[in-house]
Amino acid sequence: MSSDESSNASGPSERRGAVREKALQVQARQKRARAIRTATLATTLVALVTVGAVVVTWAVSSSASKPLLSPANVTDDGFAVTALTGVALASEGSGSQADVAATATATPTPTATASPSPTAERASVDIRVYVDYLSTGSRDFQLANVQQLSKWVSQDAATLTYYPVAMLTSKSNGTKYSQRAASAAACVATHSPDSFFAYNNELLTNQPEVDSDGYTDQELADLAQARGATSPKVVRECIEEHDYMSWARSATQRALDGLPGTDDLALTGTPTVLVNGTPYVGALDDPKEFAQFVLTIASDAYYKATPSPSPSTTPSATP
Repeated sequence: MSSDESSNASGPSERRGAVREKALQVQARQKRARAIRTATLATTLVALVTVGAVVVTWAVSSSASKPLLSPANVTDDGFAVTALTGVALASEGSGSQADVAATATATPTPTATASPSPTAERASVDIRVYVDYLSTGSRDFQLANVQQLSKWVSQDAATLTYYPVAMLTSKSNGTKYSQRAASAAACVATHSPDSFFAYNNELLTNQPEVDSDGYTDQELADLAQARGATSPKVVRECIEEHDYMSWARSATQRALDGLPGTDDLALTGTPTVLVNGTPYVGALDDPKEFAQFVLTIASDAYYKATPSPSPSTTPSATP
């Protein structure tokens, strides 16, 4: 009996010991698993931080190594019209448009009190137009005045300079159309200056609607080629690579800070049209009103540039 009782007493004790040992083993495995998970998570976080640091460093170094590109053939962020190819001009006898142009370029009639010398050189009028290629006002002004602007330039009666700016960049569903179009115009002015006027006219007169996506980069390049851009591959690459996007943004900010050649004027909207530094505030779609304004400025410039008439009497002797 004693041996049987001893055997029965040891059985439960051994089982309890086995259970404790198994529990300790389970706890040890769980502890190792937690340690492995913690180490893996820490390693992953370190890897992510390292990759992020590498990406940021690469981006910053790439940005720093890429120079800020500036277009050629530019003065004070404006592109002077040097060729009129690609834009059809009205015939000399085609009605009021031609009459207005002729009036605006005519030499002022001398008066009895102010007699400009007949050999005095007529002063040329300087016309500067700040445009946003998504601005409906810029489109209206171009549509109304492109013919007479072309005539004045062809007759050497005026110099004409366009200043692409990007004031409506946020009005194209996130595509930054105003800025891309200004960059595209700078590409054409740089690599194909003779087709700039035609391209500028195309972007203004056939502009997309406000709050639309605007033309794609490929379409902007296609339009440049259609308007006769030379070196089409170079122009296309310039447009599609956004070579002058940063310049367009900077040029806009400079115009907002102040317009060169004016008395503390700054860009407040587009179009802003300056004639010899004087802003035009008349109707954008009335070519006659604009022509009269130009004629008035031209007359002032003419008389200022003309020497004073010689006195008809001999000055009295100095005492």
